[in-house]
Amino acid sequence: MDHHHKSVPAEKPPESYTCPMHPEVQEPQPGMCPECGMHLVPQRAAKNEEHGGKNNAYDKPASAHTMAGKHEGHHTQDFLKKFWLSAALTVPIVLYSELPEQLFGWTPPPFEGVPYLTFALSSLVFFYGGWVFLAGAWRELRAKLPGMMTLIAIAIAAAYFWSVYATFSSAGHTLFWELATLITVMLLGHWLEMCAVASTQGALKELSKLLPDTAEVIREGERVTVGLRELKEGDVVFVRPGSSIPADGVVTEGRSQVNESMVSGESKPVEKEVGSEVIAGTINGDGALMVRVIKIGEHTFLAGVMRLVCDAQASKSRLQMLSDRAAFFLTIIAVTGGGVAFVWWLLAGADTAFAFERLVAVLVIACPHALGLAVPLVASLSTTLAARKGFLVRERLALERARNVDIVLFDKTGTLTKGEYGVKKVIAAALFTESQVLQYAASVDQNSEHFVARAIVREAKNRNVSLLPVKDFERIPGKGVRGAVGEAQVMSGGEAMFAETNRSLPPAIAASLREFAEGGSTIIYVAVNGSLAGAIVLADIVRDESREAVRDLKAMGLQVAMLTGDAEAVAQWVAKELTLNEYFAKVLPQEKAVKVKELQARGLRVAMVGDGVNDAPALTQADVGIAVGAGTNVAIESAGIVLMRSDPRDIAKIISLSRATYRKMLQNLFWATGYNVVALPLAGGALASQGILLQPAASAVLMSFSTVIVAANALLLRRWAREKPRPHG
Repeated sequence: MDHHHKSVPAEKPPESYTCPMHPEVQEPQPGMCPECGMHLVPQRAAKNEEHGGKNNAYDKPASAHTMAGKHEGHHTQDFLKKFWLSAALTVPIVLYSELPEQLFGWTPPPFEGVPYLTFALSSLVFFYGGWVFLAGAWRELRAKLPGMMTLIAIAIAAAYFWSVYATFSSAGHTLFWELATLITVMLLGHWLEMCAVASTQGALKELSKLLPDTAEVIREGERVTVGLRELKEGDVVFVRPGSSIPADGVVTEGRSQVNESMVSGESKPVEKEVGSEVIAGTINGDGALMVRVIKIGEHTFLAGVMRLVCDAQASKSRLQMLSDRAAFFLTIIAVTGGGVAFVWWLLAGADTAFAFERLVAVLVIACPHALGLAVPLVASLSTTLAARKGFLVRERLALERARNVDIVLFDKTGTLTKGEYGVKKVIAAALFTESQVLQYAASVDQNSEHFVARAIVREAKNRNVSLLPVKDFERIPGKGVRGAVGEAQVMSGGEAMFAETNRSLPPAIAASLREFAEGGSTIIYVAVNGSLAGAIVLADIVRDESREAVRDLKAMGLQVAMLTGDAEAVAQWVAKELTLNEYFAKVLPQEKAVKVKELQARGLRVAMVGDGVNDAPALTQADVGIAVGAGTNVAIESAGIVLMRSDPRDIAKIISLSRATYRKMLQNLFWATGYNVVALPLAGGALASQGILLQPAASAVLMSFSTVIVAANALLLRRWAREKPRPHG
């Protein structure tokens, strides 16, 4: 699958992207760190010194997320350990500062080397606890993408080196206690942020957890447990009741029900028997199955889903692009604002230590982490929720545009209808019942391979109508079939066959059949011993789900239309059945995109839903292209959103999620922007005359708190999964 990204200003394209804070995370494309949510920066494979020479590249797009999931606890605990040790070192630093005397009028026992002890302990905190921020800043600057780590590094470096100078030159007040508390609070804040981000991440991690670690393979007649990597196409695996299916395959023995909700969104278990296909990662029910492996590794359905989710997480919406630009400019504003505050206070007569304090406070509180996370966290969570609900967002711009759609244009066959003939109605003549008409027709048709005959036989089985043996079966090309069913001579076929009986239709039956015929239905007449027994009406069956889908979409304020290559009568009948706003009949494949353009020319924003190769141009032309997952790869590649199951009801869910996601993004952007508008002047000392000053440590608390609020608000999007689609307005 191709990945298209903006080039990085360098001599060669980067071979991987890494997190400034977590260099062990590497991705083949830009995006968001699965550990902490920071933007990944470009890195060349040759410059891999942070990894101690270890090869941490990943073969598949999803594997980096998988790795991060396995190591996430380790890195989170690293920050917690650094926090506790830094906090322990900070206690004596604070005790021997001026703070206890100012707050409580108390001082600890003095001794000769207090300034040097404070220097030594602060140096430990700076280099041990603060090194992750310094290293992160170096990676950002090397990638020419200054951001959160750069601001923090400038802040703590300024505080530290000024304090070192002040200690050994007696130039004035040091900032050691401010530095130690700042780093300690930053470590705690980053740990809390990692926990919050981890709650909103997870689409790929959850999908990767679906696969078992091992599989039971039949080798030389015996079951052998092997690792998943050792599976080969053609292997036969034994799947125990309640266990995960290790690879895509076909059932060769056994019968069971399989829970496919995790990959299709369908909550009802699916019946599996010999010949049924199964999907890797789905859960077997109570029966044991023997499965012949047909796809492994990156070729499985689950791997394809993971690639699509990975693409979605790497793609950006317009709001995210706006958020990224705002975060970049905030970094520039922070550095400039900090410098202005520093110079201002020096010119105002404040001592150098106080001016440095304002510089540090501005740099810390302006860290663009909350602003940078405001949109990506919501987008990542919406991707997870979408996957759980049975549809995949390949392009975030498609999900963003879905909220503004005016009309949903469905392809008919296979989307609104089942794409197979079914019995709509059985009409019995006098002296016959519906069951008798169906029994005679199905009995004589049971030897025919014609799709109409198969539909009649299937309907008889669905109604538990028993089939009778047939003798002297004869197929009459272009007309129908005949044969002896018991003592009766039965004929089943179209109007040409009925004409052979030289019988006229009763007026009531004729009127009813005329209405169906005008609607494009197929009429099969059934004659017994030369007399009309009744008629069977067949057509492409309108799905019950389609009626619900149209009702939900209309309730959301949308128009619903249909495209079909079928005749006017058929299209009109389906449109009437579903109460569509409009329809387009006799549309040739190459004309579908033209119809989309016609709707757009009327000022309508169009969502196109299709599943075939001939739908691809229309899917691309539409404002939002939605492909049915059961359709072709060409259709899927042409769409921004993919339905994993052929359920039109999911369209309303897509639009509902789009609206809910957009609301959350705006809320987060409002909070992150408003927080900086208020906090930056306070950190610079705008209200110092009123006795209101933000210490660097307090700035760090507020900065981390704002990030946690953004993450918590993003988590509220989970409520969407429990809500019904909202009406528009």
